[in-house]
Amino acid sequence: MKIGIVCYPTFGGSGVVATELGKALAKEGHQVHFITYSQPSRLDFLNENLFYHEVEFRSYPLFEYPPYELALASKMVSVVLNEKLDLLHVHYAIPHASAAYMAKQILKTKGIYMPVVTTLHGTDITLVGKDASYEPVVTFSINESDGVTSVSEDLKRETYHSFKITRDIEVIPNFIDLEKFKKQKKDHFKKAICPNGEALLVHTSNFRKVKRVGDVINVFNNVHKEIPSKLLMIGDGPERNHAETMARDLEISDSVRFLGKQEAVEEVLSVADLFLMPSEKESFGLAALEAMACEVPVISTNTGGLPELQIQGVTGYMSNVGDVEDMTRHALHVLDKNNLPKFKQNALARAKEFDITNILPLYERYYEKILAKAAINKTINVAV
Repeated sequence: MKIGIVCYPTFGGSGVVATELGKALAKEGHQVHFITYSQPSRLDFLNENLFYHEVEFRSYPLFEYPPYELALASKMVSVVLNEKLDLLHVHYAIPHASAAYMAKQILKTKGIYMPVVTTLHGTDITLVGKDASYEPVVTFSINESDGVTSVSEDLKRETYHSFKITRDIEVIPNFIDLEKFKKQKKDHFKKAICPNGEALLVHTSNFRKVKRVGDVINVFNNVHKEIPSKLLMIGDGPERNHAETMARDLEISDSVRFLGKQEAVEEVLSVADLFLMPSEKESFGLAALEAMACEVPVISTNTGGLPELQIQGVTGYMSNVGDVEDMTRHALHVLDKNNLPKFKQNALARAKEFDITNILPLYERYYEKILAKAAINKTINVAV
């Protein structure tokens, strides 16, 4: 198949999933064309089946903001025509699904029926999509897609609850590449951070309010009072300054390191003992899955899609949002030297269920299903 993938080229979950999916498809022999405004952050290897098409958009005095959606639709049309694509797979409803609809209509005028698959990742539904300014466009774009997938059952339920969706939504969970995300021998790194054998806790996010980084600091502060420990904070965002201030006020800043955005997150996770994810909402919890693949148990909330990933008391523990005391109690239980090895083993075993080799065939079968339907629709339209 020749597949066009449209995504955000950032460190966010939707961009990571889209990029890793494209790379895996290319390895299987499919021709994959990324269409976005800059090269995706994880598009880091050469493959004869991988292509990147930059969306160029200029600012004109007439426009207060550059019209990215129009430029994206035009680029999709161009790539479909020049590369003879079979299917467009757009990740994130806004503006990708709506731009794909526009491209699809333009292509129809040229006698080309281009099927579009839209994958819903989370905030495009739970945050942006619910905004009254965007809701009609989100609803329309989803319903006009030839196929729709979501990364969890919870997100599927929320989409149906929040929007008048007439399309069937197929749940295809997020995945992990166990060739990339696995425990590595980084003993020198662990010794540099924890020279006296301290427990090492890690948090990774974009530091938005929904991630509740203040709870991360409070849980760690409680753990730190009980056992020698260190905390690594990976990522960046609007709540970073707040978290740093909290660490200073609690007088634990010497035990907390803010590392900013990291390309090789798996190297840091390889030396961690526990991953903290106290989010207010997670449509899936990709960062938690990455930690589990590196044999790191997870303390998380029980919200969104996390109960579909976590196994209570097996891969870690889940608590109610904001229940810092419960998270602390569970963290100390996991970190007990008699318990930690089993939790690490369980975390890896669960992560293996989400290996890309298990999830990729689900996407391939779904593409084939959508292409078959598109062929029927094309035949009907020609007959009419």
